[in-house]
Amino acid sequence: MNQGAPSTPLRGRAEALASPLPPLLAEAEHLAQAVMLGEHGRRRAGTGDEFWQYRPALGGDDARAIDWRRSARSDAHYVREKEWQAAQTVSLWVDDARSMGFTGDARRPAKADRAALLALAVTVLLTRAGERVGLADGSIPARSGPAQVVRLAEAFSGLATGAGEADYGAPRAEAMAPHGRALFFSDFLGDPAPLEDALGRAADRGVRGVLLQILDPQEETFPFDGRTIFESMAGLLRHETLRAGDLRGRYLERLAERKDRLRQLARRTGWQFSTHHSDEPPAAALLWLYRALERRL
Repeated sequence: MNQGAPSTPLRGRAEALASPLPPLLAEAEHLAQAVMLGEHGRRRAGTGDEFWQYRPALGGDDARAIDWRRSARSDAHYVREKEWQAAQTVSLWVDDARSMGFTGDARRPAKADRAALLALAVTVLLTRAGERVGLADGSIPARSGPAQVVRLAEAFSGLATGAGEADYGAPRAEAMAPHGRALFFSDFLGDPAPLEDALGRAADRGVRGVLLQILDPQEETFPFDGRTIFESMAGLLRHETLRAGDLRGRYLERLAERKDRLRQLARRTGWQFSTHHSDEPPAAALLWLYRALERRL
């Protein structure tokens, strides 16, 4: 058996597969560190072993829950609460459609890059807090721990260019755990019907979560004028006009309508919605995501 160096083609394929992973992991870890959440859970009352706080006893509290030693030092009764430690299951969907590969400026990340970074960074935070994280389509079942971060990093590193075949993505959310939580990352510019169906089924199963719309600044401002050729990222749609500026008002109106539809959909199903732009620092979006989940977990 040959024990020498691996063949050049095999080594090349292995290096190509591994090369995106360390930078993405390192950037996600750095971003997660900026949130400064520590290692000690979600700081909520519930079942667990760690003391959290004393609170005044309420009418419905069992007498056995009262800490009589602490209560003896005052005129009120106090309950000794323990920190909440029950792990939740969080399902992620990161849109890999071609539209996510768009950037209006080479100095800005593509929408897919930003989605992958935020999804992996929130995975780091959630696994540190003891939560189980996986993909909503079931291809990577929800687990906790550092090994799961690596598994998801491998999955997300393939999304960096919007590697899917379709122009616009639709969530596959059949594996979301009942009463779990979910995070969907997309531009949400395609047909909204599949998303509405997915969130309807999620609501029926008690799943709550967050829709994070990621847009390039050009998609917000429509800075085009004169002769312009518009072509979808997959090349399936094409439109040429001599007066692109005349389309601006209608485009911005339809974008506002789409955002309002997403906002209303989130409200009806108990989810939350926000828009993040690819030229903005990712730390603020990550903090909002984590706090949005924390309000629901």
